[in-house]
Amino acid sequence: MTSSSFKNASGDGKSNSIINIINFIRSVEPRMEMDLFEPVREQMTLAKKHNLPTTWLIQYDAMITPPYADFLKREMPEGHEVGIWLECVQPLVEAAGIPWRGRWAWDWFANVAATAAYTPEERERIVDVFMAKFKETFGYLPESAGCWYPDAHTLNYLHEKYGVRAACCCRDQYGTDGYTLWGGYWANGYYPSKKNFFMPAQTPQEQINLPLFRMLGSDPLYQYDAGIGDNGQGVVTLEPVYTGCNGGGGIPDWVKWFFRENFRSPHLAMAYAQVGQENSFGWAAMKDGLTFQYAELERLQKEGLLRVETLAATGKWFRSKFASTPASAVLTLSDWKNLGHQGIWYCSKSGRMNLFRTESGELTVRDWQFFDENREGLYLHSVCTTTSCFSDALPVTDGFLWHPASIRFPGGPGEIKSAEELSGDSLRVLWSRQQASDEIAIQLHPSAWEVHFPKTGEVLEFVYSAKAAAEHGTEIKLEAGKLKFRHSGWSYAMIPDKGFIKQTDSGFLLVPEGNVLRLHIETER
Repeated sequence: MTSSSFKNASGDGKSNSIINIINFIRSVEPRMEMDLFEPVREQMTLAKKHNLPTTWLIQYDAMITPPYADFLKREMPEGHEVGIWLECVQPLVEAAGIPWRGRWAWDWFANVAATAAYTPEERERIVDVFMAKFKETFGYLPESAGCWYPDAHTLNYLHEKYGVRAACCCRDQYGTDGYTLWGGYWANGYYPSKKNFFMPAQTPQEQINLPLFRMLGSDPLYQYDAGIGDNGQGVVTLEPVYTGCNGGGGIPDWVKWFFRENFRSPHLAMAYAQVGQENSFGWAAMKDGLTFQYAELERLQKEGLLRVETLAATGKWFRSKFASTPASAVLTLSDWKNLGHQGIWYCSKSGRMNLFRTESGELTVRDWQFFDENREGLYLHSVCTTTSCFSDALPVTDGFLWHPASIRFPGGPGEIKSAEELSGDSLRVLWSRQQASDEIAIQLHPSAWEVHFPKTGEVLEFVYSAKAAAEHGTEIKLEAGKLKFRHSGWSYAMIPDKGFIKQTDSGFLLVPEGNVLRLHIETER
């Protein structure tokens, strides 16, 4: 890895390539007998050995059960922090005066563990009890909070009443462990909407001023298409327990590749990843992968290629730099499997897009999602009553759920030749075509998407399975020059600012004006 892969300046002399080591701690594991303290002790030893600041998110049961709280108070070096892991467990819920309905003292089902399983008033009581006990235990209030699946009401309450500086939640996944978070801000951090934690806010009045960071470090090429099995979508992440042929944080070559690609420049506002593992996986499963990752992080930090800090420190930095959600990008120009894939994830407060080079060498838009702060989350006011929970965005094309679906570029095989920052929030990508020996220029902006073809007469082909889209709640029709979408009751449209849209038997053609195509998405009121 060379320094040319990284962008180090953030305007304040700090690298904007950031790692948070976040280890979270439970004292209950009903599925098997396990030493839950051993991983915490060994993670602390690693952190001290490599001088790496760490965030320890403690679940309520672990906070009130020896030896976890005393161990953290005794052993944490300066620069570490303790925050809360906000899954609802039996002693916490009962202390808040709410009957426990779980199978065990910790039950991962969404209608038990998630804050969304409780009324907004009950969520506040749960937080109040946790915060009071935390202050009694540690002598101060936490600045960081995390959970797999938060809700907007609780996040806003944590920030407004208790001054929490930063929060973290699960990565994008479909159905894994019963939790679906699909179509959101792919990586890094964003300010959530007061109506929907999964949607970045577009305006100050609807913004929760608590940055929310995506956890676990998803493989930018292969996680998106990971197949669905008995436990939902497969996992290809930085978690050190994953060592299979699909990749993961327990494979040294994959880890080195991930760090290089995830922090490749230009990534605009920031590049971010979370390292760490929950203790309920056991030390034996995480030992080798985590040991390698910590050593790599020490080396990279010493070389000035990234910075390792606590979640609260990143939240403080984020708020000092960005008044609203900035644009960011993940550039992946090499393929650890050597299958020729490349990709760019571009995210802003308005939406996300994934440019993807397929195995046959062709360029597609694999995924395009629209964000609207006014679309309420399912559990903003109501209670999750099912064992699974669900959040999504507003799809424009979804190559996973609507398969086969993509927006295809013309001209056959090529490669992403370069990407450059046009401004603080825009990216210019050059796609070099082999057969024509020319280039298509693609501009990614928060409010629009622009394609400059080298010659006239070329079009983009939008293909999708209407049946698959309908099965996932989306209808698409061309009307009055707009491509109109209705997804789960929400209406929005693709509007050509330059060019027009034409219907075909398999989908639509996106036709430029001259050699320029410019499109944007907006809500239909």
